[in-house]
Amino acid sequence: MGLDTQAGKTIGLPSRIRVLFIAEAVTLAHVARVHALAQLLDASVYDICIASDPRYNGLIGEHSFASRTITTIPTARFAAALEKGAPIYDTDTLAAYVDEDTRAIEAFAPDVVIGDFRLSLNVSARLARKPYLNITNAGWSPYAQIKFTVPDIALSRWLGAPVAQRLFDLTRALAFSVHAMALNRLRKRHGLRPLSRDLREIYTDADFVLYADIPELFSMRPLPPHHAFLGAVLWSPESPLPAWWKSLPDDRPMIYVTLGSSGQSSLLSTVIAALAGMSVTVIAATAARVQLDHVPANAFVADYLPGTLAARRANLVICNGGSATCYQALAAGVPILAIPSNLDQFLFMTAVEAVGAGVALRPQSVSLSSVAKAVDVLLRNASYQRSAERLRTAIEALRPATVLARTLRSAVTSPT
Repeated sequence: MGLDTQAGKTIGLPSRIRVLFIAEAVTLAHVARVHALAQLLDASVYDICIASDPRYNGLIGEHSFASRTITTIPTARFAAALEKGAPIYDTDTLAAYVDEDTRAIEAFAPDVVIGDFRLSLNVSARLARKPYLNITNAGWSPYAQIKFTVPDIALSRWLGAPVAQRLFDLTRALAFSVHAMALNRLRKRHGLRPLSRDLREIYTDADFVLYADIPELFSMRPLPPHHAFLGAVLWSPESPLPAWWKSLPDDRPMIYVTLGSSGQSSLLSTVIAALAGMSVTVIAATAARVQLDHVPANAFVADYLPGTLAARRANLVICNGGSATCYQALAAGVPILAIPSNLDQFLFMTAVEAVGAGVALRPQSVSLSSVAKAVDVLLRNASYQRSAERLRTAIEALRPATVLARTLRSAVTSPT
């Protein structure tokens, strides 16, 4: 069986392969990732439908794919659960998701279902007897050899990071089992065997698992045949460029600042104020989440910026540590200063710090002086840029279109 690795075209398979993408819209990143992946597939081979909550439609913009509206819990509920370190979903919510998933599957009749953080597909795709391809990040893999850093939850704010880390290390397995309970109850309700109590298995159980990462960032134990690295999936909104874009000064280092849709937007003003006294030019995106009372003379601000272009112009990217913006930076060979808050962001930045391509600051440690000091170190120490450049080369070498097409071929030809 041949494979056109550039266009994602398969040979020797049915002339049309129906692919249903289902994204969980708790953050923009999951929705954007499925749209980016859908655009990689050859329209002459694949019929595509994207099912998601419409809350980010304005940013995603027009597209040619079939679409279906499904429900995702409010982003505020998701953020509140992360803030407390509480389970994101209860069994009733996941059961309602399964009903919606099932209706979408029945309506489109796909050959393959692809999910991005839609945990209910763990049940609904199996009940529909459809091959299920799970897009996730390698930091959540049971095979990842990575340190878990205590996230920015009440525990770490009350006790301080060092003490909270020790407690987190002692209780993480128990906490993960509590987070896994809702889905295991749902599986039992539908006659499916329970998974382990490890949340990482809950996040990665599927017929096929693709990590939207590059292997150069993560140390992994040997992966089973149905797990593979997909590569970095790059996407940024097609926002109109602000009027100041073409007249930006180029005589000083440029810093792109965005805390995204899930970062602590209240810290944006502190970051920009810290950069006001430095010999740098700042381009910042607020994600329409915060109104800055004062914009320094060296800063240029917009609600949204095309992140890929902004990263290419920058010498440093300051973000929340999420993989979406971090990969925009690394794809441009640019180091990262991150202010992570949730565990997913800490996991990714742990990997970035381990290879020397960036630095993370805990939200509680963010101040005018700590930001300025970190920026100075990252701009002056060339090793950070060299590490980012090495990762840029790795990103360019692993093409998601190739891996996705190969996996879809396996999914279509494998028994369910």
